[in-house]
Amino acid sequence: MARILIVLFFAGCIQSYGQQNELPVWNNQPDVYASEDWLVKPVGSRAEVYQTQDKKNLVIFNGLVKRVFRITPNVACIDYTNMTNGQQLLRAIKPEAQLTINGTKYNVGGLKGQQEKAYLIPQWVDQFEIGNNDFVFQHYTIKELTPFVSWKPKTWHPNYPTATGKLLSLTFTSPIPELKGLEVNVNYELYDGIPLIVKWVSIENKSAKTFEIDRVVNEVLGLVEEESAVVGSPEQMKKQHGIYVETNYAFNNAMRYDISDQTTHWKIDSTYTSQVNYNYETPCVLEIYPEKVKIIELKPGEVFKSVRTHELLMDSYDRERRGLAIRKMYRTVAPWITQNPIFMHLVSKNDEEVKTALDQCAATGYEAMILSFGSHLNMEDNSPENLKRWTSLAKYAHDKGILIGGYSLFSSRRISDQDDVIDAKTGKPGGAFFGNAPCFGSKWGLAYRDKIKAFYKQTRFDIWENDGPYPGDVCASSVHPGHTGLDDSQWKQMEIQKELYRWLNEQGVYINAPDWYFLDGTHKIAIGYREVNFSLSREQQKIINRQNIYDGTFEKTPSMGWGFVPLTKYQGGGPEAVLEPLKDHLNDYEQLMIQYYGAGVQACYRGPRLYDSEETKQVVIKTISWYKKYRDILNSDIIHLRRADGRDWDGIMHVNPFLKQKGFALFYNPTNERITRTVKLPLYYTGLADVATLSEKDGKPVNITLNRNYEASITITIDANSYNWFVID
Repeated sequence: MARILIVLFFAGCIQSYGQQNELPVWNNQPDVYASEDWLVKPVGSRAEVYQTQDKKNLVIFNGLVKRVFRITPNVACIDYTNMTNGQQLLRAIKPEAQLTINGTKYNVGGLKGQQEKAYLIPQWVDQFEIGNNDFVFQHYTIKELTPFVSWKPKTWHPNYPTATGKLLSLTFTSPIPELKGLEVNVNYELYDGIPLIVKWVSIENKSAKTFEIDRVVNEVLGLVEEESAVVGSPEQMKKQHGIYVETNYAFNNAMRYDISDQTTHWKIDSTYTSQVNYNYETPCVLEIYPEKVKIIELKPGEVFKSVRTHELLMDSYDRERRGLAIRKMYRTVAPWITQNPIFMHLVSKNDEEVKTALDQCAATGYEAMILSFGSHLNMEDNSPENLKRWTSLAKYAHDKGILIGGYSLFSSRRISDQDDVIDAKTGKPGGAFFGNAPCFGSKWGLAYRDKIKAFYKQTRFDIWENDGPYPGDVCASSVHPGHTGLDDSQWKQMEIQKELYRWLNEQGVYINAPDWYFLDGTHKIAIGYREVNFSLSREQQKIINRQNIYDGTFEKTPSMGWGFVPLTKYQGGGPEAVLEPLKDHLNDYEQLMIQYYGAGVQACYRGPRLYDSEETKQVVIKTISWYKKYRDILNSDIIHLRRADGRDWDGIMHVNPFLKQKGFALFYNPTNERITRTVKLPLYYTGLADVATLSEKDGKPVNITLNRNYEASITITIDANSYNWFVID
């Protein structure tokens, strides 16, 4: 049973109630920094919550990150240390959160009295005081971590252990009579084996009246600056690099989080009077909140939950290492992103074409089939006849061991004046990300959600490809049942979309969606490409596809992105752009599959069939068998060797220190001549230190020696317009 410890604070005293076990004591020992690299070797320390000997502080610590909270006379974070490199991130005390309620701004926790804001000495804190009208700490609870989404995978995924750790919840109430009955919980999730803390705030209304929640800033940090500029605005100066922040509130179809993020705000601190910047404009305060969310009604008995802020501490400016850390974060907090079924994209006109494609999937080793856009599937048709039809086809697929899914469009379409997003400037439909788009809080939007759920309940489909998910549109309608007005429209629509994704995930449904909803249950997004490029020649597509793979896997794992292979005409282009007839373009077909499967990236092979002859069938079977043989390492992290430029070799290397096969390197030759090159393989992230075993394709293994930089020089030969690959043990 999980240990739960409750501590209550009254009039400056700490008392313990319902205590099952004493917290372990933090002995104020000098910091011992992590001796092993957490990206290469398992970390021995586990997440734990400690109390200091004097019981004034709580410490959360997992060997990689330490965060210390003074809990008397109020809670304030006084230490935030990256234990991998010893960096102290904190320079000044800030509140635990900030709430705007009924138009008035309140601090949750925090302490007043710090004069020097360039750094913080722990001994100063004894002199600090509670601010007027601040929410005051009452008690805390400690629990074991539980999954945010209870995923039920039906598709292939690597066997990673379930994330573990501790949840510390700090409870606050307000001394102001008007706020009586509001209980605020500030929650910290500390994970084992990774320098990661996830923070979120919940507000419970235990009163008999309704409150207006105008803004919830769920994280405020006075962070050390990493740039010194006498003159320069916040927009001109670099932002913090010692911490990577990501929340589950991101959208805009960028296929990248940093551009999709809607919550990260770097602010100035004019009270930091010793900063170098003459105008006090150094961006050194981090605040997390969604910009376009204002008035949300919190009725009696309701609970509001903020965005979830993922704080990953960084020990390097190297892009590859930072990407590896982010990818590890996704595998830890959103393990469903590791699922990676082998699927085709079918363009169908009738049921017989669906059955033929399913037969081909079963014959070649494919695991799933998705009815693509332009097919004859309509998930919004909940008529008994339609549901019966697709239930029967799903059974046909399942009887053959194949998963089945389909495409559905939401945003980039017009429904009606009554159901579309209303522009606040004009009071008329329009002004959305896609010009015209439905409001998820409209009658149509809520019905769409319900129809999708009903379709999946009835038919037992396994995959949902949701195109144009809710893109953050605000809506000025005051009659849509799913939101009150403009101020809460974005938040309410986001909640509808995210609840749908979590619900589907927990039903075992695999979700492709072209926006950044990974932390709420989606599995895959486009790797990033320009659609009209698929009208270019196959030779051009091969090089550009490898560029897309190279560029799109720095912050995403291979399984998080999909690519595209137009078996038939797509976005224009002539016969030189497509693979049909497949039997006439076997070399191109095979290499395109090798490029994607070899990167661990699934592509949408879009067309009516996977093969058109016995020879084509055997090429597909051979390639899929090759992929499945090396599937674990091919779904592991990518180290980027050389980007494709059409002039010389290019390549990538998969690494995984926890597998028998530690690495897998692929090299491509886009030229018309056979080439031989000497290449340095960076093997540090394989976990190998002195000697490695290298096998060219399935050939005889040879030993290679690593230098002091964990590199090994190898000589490779690649035929013209071809590829080569090596396994590292």
